Order: sequence, then C-alpha cells, then structure tokens
Amino acid sequence: MAMVAEEEVVAVVTNPISSTLLLLEDDPMLAQSLIRYLEQNDYTINWARDGEEALSLSYDSSYDLYLLDINVPLLNGTDLLKLLRDSGDATPAIIISALIDIKSVTEGFNAGADDYLKKPFDPEELLIRIKAKTNKLVSFKTVGEFEIDLEQHSIYKDKKPYHLSGVQKRIFIALVQNYPNLVTKDELLLLLDKPSDLALRVNITKLKKSLNINIGSIRGVGYKII
Repeated sequence: MAMVAEEEVVAVVTNPISSTLLLLEDDPMLAQSLIRYLEQNDYTINWARDGEEALSLSYDSSYDLYLLDINVPLLNGTDLLKLLRDSGDATPAIIISALIDIKSVTEGFNAGADDYLKKPFDPEELLIRIKAKTNKLVSFKTVGEFEIDLEQHSIYKDKKPYHLSGVQKRIFIALVQNYPNLVTKDELLLLLDKPSDLALRVNITKLKKSLNINIGSIRGVGYKII
C-alpha cells in the first residue's frame, strides 16, 4: 500500500476559538481591570469610552460579543444596541450596568440584549456569562486560515463567509469532520454529482489550490487532510 505523501502538515484544531469583545465602559479603572482579567482568559478586548466610539468600532471590525454599559457619554448603551440591532447586527450582547430597576432591565432586553449583569459584579460571574455566549466547542474546527462550523456546514475566512462550490464544499466538510482519519474514496464519490475517479481527483486538486491546504492520498483507499 502506498504511503501518504510527505507534505507540510496543516493543523486542524478543535476550539474554543479565541474571541474578540467590544467593551463600552466610561470608567477607566473598571475598564482596565476588566481588560486585564479577560485578556488573562484569552479574550481580545477593544475598549470604547463612549457610545459613538463603540458604534464606530462596531462598523470597523467584527466582534464575538458586545459588553455594554448604559450610562456612558454621547450615546448610551441601550440606544447603541438598538441601533446595532436595527442595522441587522445580531452579535451577542451583555449589558453591564449599575441601573438595577426593572424599567432599565426591561429596556435593555427590549433593545436586544442577550443578558444583563448588574454592577457591582464578580468578574468570575461575568466570565461565565461571556463563555456561555462565545464558546464554540466541538462544532467548530480550524484548518489553516479557515474556520468550519460542522453543525451549519459553513466555512469562514477572517470571520467572513467563504464560498465553495457544492461538490468541493461537501468534500471539504467530510475531510474536516473525519480529521485526522482518512475518508474512503467510496464515501467521497457519493458526494459527487457525477461520480468518477477522475472527477474526484479534479475536485481534490481544486480544493488544495483554492484553500492552500495539503490533502494526502493513499492510492485506491482515500484522502485525508495532512
């Protein structure tokens, strides 16, 4: 039996994926304390001191979670969140606020908050709530520059959807799902619209070139990401 060709290994890593958060907080001491704590737990934090700065940052970059205080200058956190939701931004959001009356809490959830944490709070409790909203566990894998959602069969590059043709996408998802194991040729042929050994080889070659990944073969048996 022929051996898999010796090629550079492409790492496939089961996550959780490191998440980037946008923090809206006008208290510098609290903000810096939260940033230190969350960075120690492998989160990347972008800090906005007022609502307009946060709005600008939300347009410039993609985030996995928003942490929003309410009483901040220029544009309060509730109004900011409503603007984001009205624009189609569905990024999970946790409001962290000293406003603990039922009216403020209700307004926060009505604006689109996923959670509401009242100040003062224990940083560990905030971390638990953040993890509940950001953890992407075994349903996500990373191959080179790409993140693959194995539940939704979606492919992302730089957190943006990446398009593959139907056949190539099915082959790629199958290879990722079975990593580090091999997918048999017979299994892969079932994914083709017009199954043939030649068509399979052509699609594998196109995948290697378009994604810049290494796919090795065991002649007559199958293929695997290596």
